[in-house]
Amino acid sequence: MKSVSTWWRARWDRVTARRDAGMTTSEYAMGTIAAAAFAAVLYKIVTSGSVSGALESVIGKALDAPF
Repeated sequence: MKSVSTWWRARWDRVTARRDAGMTTSEYAMGTIAAAAFAAVLYKIVTSGSVSGALESVIGKALDAPF
């Protein structure tokens, strides 16, 4: 049988391990801000003239392809 101090140590290790298992609210907030910033940059890139023209060209070629 385990001694009481060994049991408490094992219990403490389980409790402290769970404490670091997930992200905190501030980490979720920073992740959300980073994802929104990345989405904004990606939107600006995709809607720019050169990229938009290239996408229209690729889509046009795909739709005009003979079957």
